[in-house]
Amino acid sequence: MQEVKAHQSDLDSAILMPDKLHGFFHCAEKKGYSGVGLYCRKAPDRVTAGFGSREFDPEGRFLRVDYGKLSVISVYLPSGSSSEIRQQAKFRFMDEFMPYLRRLRKSGREFILAGDWNIAHREIDLKNWRGNQKNSGFLPEERAWLSEVFEKAGWVDVFRALDPRAEQYTWWSNRGQAWAKNVGWRIDYQIATPGIAAKAKRARIYKAARFSDHAPLTIDYDVSI
Repeated sequence: MQEVKAHQSDLDSAILMPDKLHGFFHCAEKKGYSGVGLYCRKAPDRVTAGFGSREFDPEGRFLRVDYGKLSVISVYLPSGSSSEIRQQAKFRFMDEFMPYLRRLRKSGREFILAGDWNIAHREIDLKNWRGNQKNSGFLPEERAWLSEVFEKAGWVDVFRALDPRAEQYTWWSNRGQAWAKNVGWRIDYQIATPGIAAKAKRARIYKAARFSDHAPLTIDYDVSI
């Protein structure tokens, strides 16, 4: 889960352990802002909040759980759509996060990083790509950064490995008829190391009900923990 906008004091037992799940959250210091969470059926070996960033850890953008040699991470990249100031913050996050991704990739562990990356990678990943080439989320610098994640840093876009079809979106503006007309963006990803990515069997974007401007991305992996 991303952009939960809650503080730890807001989370009662019904939220922390629904249906015997174990809930973990990394909340932003600022009230009503950002925040990520993970729900786990099995208690993890270790939980880590933040990736060591003095600027961005206080915004609640990274939460990791470890199971043996597998780690699952909830990540929420900044959006730059509200202002140039926030776009520059997004670029700083990207600059700081890339070396961290490279270290994870070289660690020998398997990782799944699931969340809102706030970048549509290729033209196939948003409906109106021609009109958005100068807009945050589809800027050339952002797209090149994701290409580096996949092509040079060695990570796998698991959804695309399973589903190459067009018009598979995870976010729609609340303005106009974007949802009804499927004028969307694919900005939510599960990005994984090759070993665990190869165990992915099914991917689905849940659209049976709408309860957010995002739709949940679910991927099934043939692995036991």
